[in-house]
Amino acid sequence: MLAELRITSLGVIDEVDVVFGQGLTAVTGETGAGKTMLMGAVDLLLGGRADPSIVRPGAAEAIVEGRFVVGDEEVVLRRVVPADGRSRSYVDGRLETAASLAEHGRRLVDLHGQHAHQRLLAAAAQRDALDRFGAVDLGPLAETDRELATVDAELAALGGDEQVRAREIDLLRFQVSELDAAGLVDAGEDDRLAAEEALLGDAVAHREAALEALALLDGDGPASDSLGAALAELGGRSPFGSQVDRLAGLVAELGDLAGELRRVAEGLEEDPVRLAAVSERRRLLAELRRKYGEHLASVMEYHAEAAAHLAGLEDHEAIAATLDARRTAAVAARAAAAATVRAARIRAAPVLAARIQEHLRSLAMATATVEVTVDGEDGAEVVLCLSPNSGTPMLPVARVASGGELARTMLAVGLVLTASPPVQVFDEVDAGVGGAAANRIGEALAELAGDRQVLVVTHLAQVAAYADQQLVVVKTDDGRNTVATVAALDGEERVVELSRMLSGSPESDTAHGHAEELLQAARGHGS
Repeated sequence: MLAELRITSLGVIDEVDVVFGQGLTAVTGETGAGKTMLMGAVDLLLGGRADPSIVRPGAAEAIVEGRFVVGDEEVVLRRVVPADGRSRSYVDGRLETAASLAEHGRRLVDLHGQHAHQRLLAAAAQRDALDRFGAVDLGPLAETDRELATVDAELAALGGDEQVRAREIDLLRFQVSELDAAGLVDAGEDDRLAAEEALLGDAVAHREAALEALALLDGDGPASDSLGAALAELGGRSPFGSQVDRLAGLVAELGDLAGELRRVAEGLEEDPVRLAAVSERRRLLAELRRKYGEHLASVMEYHAEAAAHLAGLEDHEAIAATLDARRTAAVAARAAAAATVRAARIRAAPVLAARIQEHLRSLAMATATVEVTVDGEDGAEVVLCLSPNSGTPMLPVARVASGGELARTMLAVGLVLTASPPVQVFDEVDAGVGGAAANRIGEALAELAGDRQVLVVTHLAQVAAYADQQLVVVKTDDGRNTVATVAALDGEERVVELSRMLSGSPESDTAHGHAEELLQAARGHGS
């Protein structure tokens, strides 16, 4: 429900804070008092057009805030309209687009009036209303639509141009063949080959260096001679025992080192054939990196991806045949589901039309006739049509109805359908009616308010009497400023306002008595 509405600097309203109750709330007041401003404020919260001209003269901006309570949740919508510049929209204190504000508003409020947003005038909303009324099962149709979308996406990804696919297969075959022939199995191969190439390319120099070192270290070389001489000089001298041991160790280590050098030197042989093979392999790897990736790892990754893609393209015919069969089955399933939905919609359409028409007959539209047309493969083209008077053509409701007729049509639809936004707002629903018809409109609004909140702007006491809460809009003019205020009425205040609505004179004893009778009758109807 709309729990609270705060308006600042909007038209004739300076500052108003209205607290709403559950059930039916009637908004009354003299013509031109500012009731339209209240409807305009609600429309702004629903994303309606924000005209800077609505800002109160002298004010920098107009502000409208609405606090909605639905179950345990609370939502605050806010619209700020500057005197110059673009409006700003907020949802729970967060800056949002007007479209986002409207989306939140549509879930909370239906606003019915001559100049207000009309949710049910949209083709999709009329179709949804028929589906809800007829309990149309859309699940199978939605499932077939999803299957068709999936198959079509897979076919599109598969590609349909045979020439393009043939060229791609030829290229991939060449690339995969080239990479297969390379036999890449290790991303570190190039590093190892680089080390081997450096070794083979300088084998002679390496061996000569080793032999020179051996000449210095092995046998009678200078190093061996020097160590032997030092050991002989110190041997047997007690002060140098530890040093003698160390020298002896160096002699042994030098012998081992010389042996290792000899073995390495003997293994260093020139191998021009191997060197050429290593160099050629490195050139091949460099070419592959140039074509397919910066590193061997990325080349190997491309190889795997290209092979998989090639396999998919080469299996194209089989895959395409499978997808074509799936699509044929999905099309047939959709046609069957669409036929079922269409039949259900066609069955429900005249029943819905009859129910709406029945309510309209008691809402001062005694000669109105209603038709719900269904067209299209799945019956998706649903149009609510209305002939408001005898002899008038049957036309879509958006084209034929006046403000009051449209509001009453929306009221009738609301009475038929159980699912709708929790807040229903009606303006001019009682336009051009009176007497028993006005009473019936009041009864219908009260009936609708049994499981949701209903706000109605009315000039008829017969309608206002059925309200659980009555608000009066009063405009005062001190010669310098015009200001509208909103007050909740209770007890005698309400009787006085109903008297004014009945006779134009709140002091009329006759009108006073009639007002009390209306309230009594309305309370009796509710019980």
